[in-house]
Amino acid sequence: MSESDTGGSAIERFGYGLSSIVERWMPSPFLFAILLTYLVFAAGLVLNQTGMIEPPNGGGAVGPVDMIEFWFGGFWGFLDFSMQMVVILMTGFVLAYHPAANRLLVRLAKLPNSPAQAVVLVAGFSMAVAWIHWGFSLILGAIFAREMGKVAHEEGIDVHYPLLCVAGYMGLGLTWHWGWSGSAPLLLTDESEVGEGTAFAMVPEPVPVTETILHPYTITLTVLSILFAVTVLYLITPSGERARGITEYIPEEELYETASDGGEDVVESEQSDEMVPAERINNSRVLGGLFALTGVAYVVWVLVTEGIELWDLNTINFAFLMAGILVWTNPSTYRDKFGEASSAAAGIILLFPFFAGIQGMMADSGLAGALAELIIGLSTPETFPIFAWLAAAVLNLFVPSGGGQWIVMGPSILEAADQLGVEFGHATMAFAVGEAHTNLLNPFWAIPLLAITRIKAREMFGYAAVMLLALFPFLTVVLYLLPYGMF
Repeated sequence: MSESDTGGSAIERFGYGLSSIVERWMPSPFLFAILLTYLVFAAGLVLNQTGMIEPPNGGGAVGPVDMIEFWFGGFWGFLDFSMQMVVILMTGFVLAYHPAANRLLVRLAKLPNSPAQAVVLVAGFSMAVAWIHWGFSLILGAIFAREMGKVAHEEGIDVHYPLLCVAGYMGLGLTWHWGWSGSAPLLLTDESEVGEGTAFAMVPEPVPVTETILHPYTITLTVLSILFAVTVLYLITPSGERARGITEYIPEEELYETASDGGEDVVESEQSDEMVPAERINNSRVLGGLFALTGVAYVVWVLVTEGIELWDLNTINFAFLMAGILVWTNPSTYRDKFGEASSAAAGIILLFPFFAGIQGMMADSGLAGALAELIIGLSTPETFPIFAWLAAAVLNLFVPSGGGQWIVMGPSILEAADQLGVEFGHATMAFAVGEAHTNLLNPFWAIPLLAITRIKAREMFGYAAVMLLALFPFLTVVLYLLPYGMF
């Protein structure tokens, strides 16, 4: 048996072994969506025909044509929300690709002295930034993983590049839905989405972020989870012959291509004194800066006068859009960066309708409701957060959209919470971790990271699966023992 088979700790060997299995068998994200479509279609059809579930609107068992109609009906059902998610990703992309952000990452990448330290730093950074903005974290985490791989190669540090990529993805795999851009808590802040006549009729008034994102329960949960995750990553970091550096995935001559690094200063092709008036206007930093300052000032004014409770998806998108213009100042450059960001959003634009179609089948066939009722029916007030997390974790495998899941299952979750006497904020944040947790198995949101890091999903998701499994006992204990009411 080779040294690579016998060396290292048992945890490290387990992580390496599982990674090898997933690398061999995991399909691409698009094929993953197609396979899940067939799986949900078959499950909804069989369970309806056998009488185990029924559609929420009645009408008896559904047939194959009904399931296809459910699929098509859901296919375009969340275009507004899709656009919000694309804007979140693209605004994060544009900010992450600013030269100042890259210079910061380069300095940070030079701090670690060992492979484990490198992995822990990338993961901690990704999870902390995800609490602020998940799109920013997804892109910045990917760039940081790649930059760390480059610096490690230059410094002779044998860090396993696939695990660095997992570390850069941990923000989407754990903390993002507890933060400022979390879909479920932000949806409940909108008075048009709650109360009589809405799907959330059991919620009489909007739930402010002080009861969800900014509640001490959520802050404590986030900090404990980050500490646990970096500890596990430290323990499973491969050493010796198992560590495969960045040059095994990206040819060395391509490591310093600026288009992928996002780290070079923008050089304007035209000198200002050679510009025609139209070009001067297009590149006016004065106009760009004034416009951005107006937008930022408005956001600040709204938050000061209306309160933090007003923070929702549209507000956060507007804020980061204006912040991006303020950082770049040059309107023409900012427009070009948005064009580059479109490539990162291409996978989401393609796949989101397919997952929306899956969601349509789940909701209209009765699968989503039956799943929620089954899991929630097993719970008590004390165990409810655990089962809300598990319900979201299972559904996320089929519908990898935090907001989409909340629309499908949120009413059932909060109805059960209301009956059990669990606070709406508590139930929402327990649900939120499940949606993020199984992102470590579903490659949908990793598409931009895969493009930036130049790694295949199957090459990194073995270690993502290790993190997924390690988090199960931790989250079970902390969700059961951590009280919401005492804060």
